[in-house]
Amino acid sequence: MEPRLNIFASTTAVGFVKRLVAAHAPLATSGLPAATQELVKIRASQINGCSGCLDMHTKEAAAAGETPQRLMLVAAWREAKVFTEAERAALELTEAGTRLADGAGVSDEVWANAAKHYDEEQLAALVCLIAGINTFNRLNAIVRQPGGDYEVGMKSPLE
Repeated sequence: MEPRLNIFASTTAVGFVKRLVAAHAPLATSGLPAATQELVKIRASQINGCSGCLDMHTKEAAAAGETPQRLMLVAAWREAKVFTEAERAALELTEAGTRLADGAGVSDEVWANAAKHYDEEQLAALVCLIAGINTFNRLNAIVRQPGGDYEVGMKSPLE
């Protein structure tokens, strides 16, 4: 598959994506666990069908010590025993925040469940992370950016 548009050749797209990358910088010091951040990125990317982001985030998670079992079970997190209650709450919020068009939005129950496990700073990071990965997913899905050639630690041409 070839992308419809080379976003790396567009000054407009490059400028926009550089700012998205920079917007994610505060998440690293937010207190939201790095493993949870990768699980959230993977789940949103699965829902959105973003192979580029799935390629990147599964490889980065594995390199950071995530187990193959947990990576394989992210799509079925509700039925899997390998996630903590806090991770489940983050994945539930991710699904609700990603599937907004499905009608329910983020219910008070989903929000309250996440708030049981994360403080306000972590919740803010989680909300920003979900919004951010959905933006990256949509960019990649619209232009059909293929996945499969990402290598751990690879620097984007945008950085």
